[in-house]
Amino acid sequence: MSTLIKNGRIITADQDYLADIYIEKDKITTIGFNLKIEADNIHDAKEKYVIPGGVDVHTHLDMPFGGTTSCDDFESGTRAAAFGGTTSIVDFAIQSKGMKMREALDVWWKKAENKATTDYSFHMIITDLPDAGLEDMNDMVREGVSSFKLFMAYPGVLMVDDATIFKAMKQTAQNGALVCMHAENGSVIDTIVQRTLAEGKTAPIYHALTRPTTAEAEAVNRAIALSEIAGAPVYIVHLSSNEALEKVSEARDRGLPTYAETCPQYLFLSIEENMNKPGFEDAKYVFTPPLREKWHQDKLWAGIRKNTLQVVSTDHCPFCYKEQKELGKDDFTKIPNGGPGIEHRLQLLYDGGVSEGRISLNRWVELCSTTPAKMFGLYPRKGTISVGSDADIVIWDPRKEHTISAHTHHMCADYSMFEGKKLKGNADTVFSRGEVIMKDDKFLGKPGRGQFIKRDTYAGAWK
Repeated sequence: MSTLIKNGRIITADQDYLADIYIEKDKITTIGFNLKIEADNIHDAKEKYVIPGGVDVHTHLDMPFGGTTSCDDFESGTRAAAFGGTTSIVDFAIQSKGMKMREALDVWWKKAENKATTDYSFHMIITDLPDAGLEDMNDMVREGVSSFKLFMAYPGVLMVDDATIFKAMKQTAQNGALVCMHAENGSVIDTIVQRTLAEGKTAPIYHALTRPTTAEAEAVNRAIALSEIAGAPVYIVHLSSNEALEKVSEARDRGLPTYAETCPQYLFLSIEENMNKPGFEDAKYVFTPPLREKWHQDKLWAGIRKNTLQVVSTDHCPFCYKEQKELGKDDFTKIPNGGPGIEHRLQLLYDGGVSEGRISLNRWVELCSTTPAKMFGLYPRKGTISVGSDADIVIWDPRKEHTISAHTHHMCADYSMFEGKKLKGNADTVFSRGEVIMKDDKFLGKPGRGQFIKRDTYAGAWK
């Protein structure tokens, strides 16, 4: 099967030009102006952008948390991703205490196989790392799981101590993998939470008020210090505040391999505008780190422009408002942490970033596709448009208008964090390995067609 995409304006992280793209089976084989090649299928991209498919390196599909499970599985989650122009995800397998990492990986493989509609890979969440488990990390790298996440938050559940973090980082310094850090001071936060509950403060807004920005900044600083001692890079996930951003900036100014991502919710939502709703509505915005005051948004955008922040991912971890978020009706600590967002990342960053003049088209692609692919060992197979790359391509219509709503989105959550937000710019046609999986707001892919992608190491990707 062959495909020709004609008359498109191709946007990559570093190029902007008019050309045609010829695809044979699942690969891009020819790029040129006004190609005279016969093809089984022809798509006219005139007056539209042709961009590499989005790469979301922070999702939580079919994930158990707080007595329930995130409501999107690998079928519904990857389908929703495709509607928004994302064609690859890296989800998180969770090692339970006492479990070998290989066992955890098998569990998550079973969750994804026969369901994923786009390509996928996994990070490994480490909750237990005896000395004998260090070889497990090497095994994971050989399996193509070349990144590990550790938590400084959620004591008694996911949190590990500094010694465990240091051991993991020393191991990645040897095997070339990358440690991702959830950076909040969990012990201090837990103390604040318990005092707040004792005062009878149980409403959802106290989830945010008990997780101060200083607790994030302290943990970011500590994670950077541990990585410097270990001689390893570190990647801070879902950075939300200016104080934390300053710690990353200081480390990068010293030449340390310190990287960080933020998420659309921290760029477009705030505690003032979204967490002063009557009753229990604020529960829709309970995720970790929490929403911050609005002024942090400008600081994060500045961090994006300066490349202090290299990636925008979603931290998609959806729970329905009814029955799931409601588990915390009388105690904010029992509200499942997370929100839906996998579908809207490219739309929000295009409308609020490119159209508003905050970032360029090239930077948009770099944030949403190219850099995440490079950071996590998917590049150049994913994240770019070049000869030999997978034909993961999005034809993007910059004029296409769209209003975000739970009534029309394709995620399983019964609400949207961005309900009613009007956007201009959306995916028109989405190719995954040369196959059209979404066109004109109709899904054409099939469950199980997505493939597990063995990833290169961080070190290998940046050679």
